Amino acid sequence: MKIFTKRLYKVLAKLQESFLEENRENKKMLDIYIKYAEGSATENELEQANSQLSQVLKNLGLGILLILPFSPITLPYIFSKAKELNIDLIPNWYKSLSNDDDRLE
Repeated sequence: MKIFTKRLYKVLAKLQESFLEENRENKKMLDIYIKYAEGSATENELEQANSQLSQVLKNLGLGILLILPFSPITLPYIFSKAKELNIDLIPNWYKSLSNDDDRLE
């Protein structure tokens, strides 16, 4: 039981860090968009902000998919079709949690 608790704390700590990093990246994205509105953002900064915006939209899309009726049936189908079409639906913060050494068994 103690091993399970240690692993749980490790996963929760990593999840917390992922959320904090996501928050920092979102603040940076908003700052870049404000600079863009003022006319002082570079192309590289704008690409970074657009990449972060795509991550935010993935988070929203994943959340919406989870609350749909029959999601246990529809989600596997949606993810298999997305994989066939080479569409990435999983946010980066979730991928970083999916390392083999961090899985709970």
